[in-house]
Amino acid sequence: MNMTVNGRDVELPDHVTTVRDLLDHFKLNKELAIVELNQSILDKSIRDDAALSDGDRIEIVQFVGGG
Repeated sequence: MNMTVNGRDVELPDHVTTVRDLLDHFKLNKELAIVELNQSILDKSIRDDAALSDGDRIEIVQFVGGG
């Protein structure tokens, strides 16, 4: 499946079919990630099970601590 993630065109394996799969694929902390799918920010209550389609545009923001 081909999509744009954070402005980069990427090809993802066939097993990546939901946002949860996508976050796991990129080894991102699901608790700290905010996901926008096709210009709509996904509420955390539905985010993980949101289905992905070829050509989707995804933006992922992850908060990190520091000082």
